Amino acid sequence: MNHFLDIHKTDAAALRGIIDHAGAMKQARLGRPKGTPDDEQPLAGQMVALIFEKPSTRTRVSFDVGVRQMGGQTMVLSGNDMQLGHGETIADTARVLSRYVDLIMIRTFDESVLVEMAEYADVPVINGLTDRTHPCQIMADILTYEEHRGPIKGKKVVWTGDGNNVCASFLHAAAQFGFDLTFTGPSQLDPEDEFVGLARKAGCKVVIERDPVKAVTGADLVVADTWVSMHDSQSSKERRHNMLRPYQVNDALMAHAKDDALFMHCLPAHREEEVTSSVMDGPQSVIFDEAENRLHAQKAIMRWCLGV
Repeated sequence: MNHFLDIHKTDAAALRGIIDHAGAMKQARLGRPKGTPDDEQPLAGQMVALIFEKPSTRTRVSFDVGVRQMGGQTMVLSGNDMQLGHGETIADTARVLSRYVDLIMIRTFDESVLVEMAEYADVPVINGLTDRTHPCQIMADILTYEEHRGPIKGKKVVWTGDGNNVCASFLHAAAQFGFDLTFTGPSQLDPEDEFVGLARKAGCKVVIERDPVKAVTGADLVVADTWVSMHDSQSSKERRHNMLRPYQVNDALMAHAKDDALFMHCLPAHREEEVTSSVMDGPQSVIFDEAENRLHAQKAIMRWCLGV
């Protein structure tokens, strides 16, 4: 069963195949109206369940559109529709859904929900995001970097701010794709030791650097993410802003990266907080290519999961 749960749990050769396939499918769609189906219809007759315990824009739209372009159908279910783990167990939900659908994508809070869903489902399960990781986003980011600058292997990626779930998946990707990662942010928000250790064990150079200027110097790619979650209290938001303000990505900071360095942000962004509008809208930013590539990367992931 080809579950796509985390980047470090997927074979490096399979990951490379997914990226290459995503790029090929994107090229095949050039010039076609957005609403038209792909020439290939590998998901014809297949039903995909899209489960959202967490709200979503890009994940929901990109998966839904991707399934439809490939000839399949979607069933979108919210946390309120299902109440996962409340009343019916996650294991039983997985068993039942497996009788109805061909593929499950779940966007949830607790990683254990994803793991249990995959353990008991008889169909492939895709991690659309958990509090610990966000692998689909990073597959889109790798695709975006490589279509602009070529192979990411051996490059220096700098993550600024909070060592969150997206940062965790970047560390997983460093191990599988062979690039180096520097984290710059306050010590209270460092990425998990487990993920740092995994990348270092794979031979990647992982650096924790408190000085953002030193961190970004010589970077090929600079990445930021939002400083606050929609679930944070006002007092928590203020504390995090105070901690993270020195790590804002602005023109002065980007000037220390390589001249051809790219800037990425998985969106939604809080302009003038973690990143300035001048960087987001500037020539080094590829944030909207990155957002589009969620569609293409996830289509390739679904095809890999289903073997079609």
